[in-house]
Amino acid sequence: MEPMSGPYLIRGSVSLPEAELTWRFSRSSGPGGQHVNTSDSRAELRFDLAATSALPEVWKRRALERLADRLVDGGVLVVRAGEHRSQWRNRETAAVRMAALLAEATAPPPPPRRAKKVPRGINERRLRQKKQRGDLKRGRTGRGWD
Repeated sequence: MEPMSGPYLIRGSVSLPEAELTWRFSRSSGPGGQHVNTSDSRAELRFDLAATSALPEVWKRRALERLADRLVDGGVLVVRAGEHRSQWRNRETAAVRMAALLAEATAPPPPPRRAKKVPRGINERRLRQKKQRGDLKRGRTGRGWD
């Protein structure tokens, strides 16, 4: 078996901990013809997010909160890949997906949006356009065409 092309970076110098990943393989639907019926090419990658020590505590809390609807068995994140014919490529795809998911889930929240006053010119232009549109529509009624 070829080595995985890891480590899969989540963000900064933090990467997916190979020791904490659990792989399962099963028969995949999709391309492959008769080969599909005999080989376990679909890859399922499991990562116990709740019990990991590889992520900083802040990131872990953030990820558990954001991925709550995707977690199974009390904090396990599961990613499946079965679109390729080879198990190795499906493993790659699953690992990359897992890293991307964790990167997104552990990202710091965006800065709060500051409300700004709408410039007077913009408001006036909007009202002028509304008035023109109303006049145009009123002109279609056919009143006074006797």
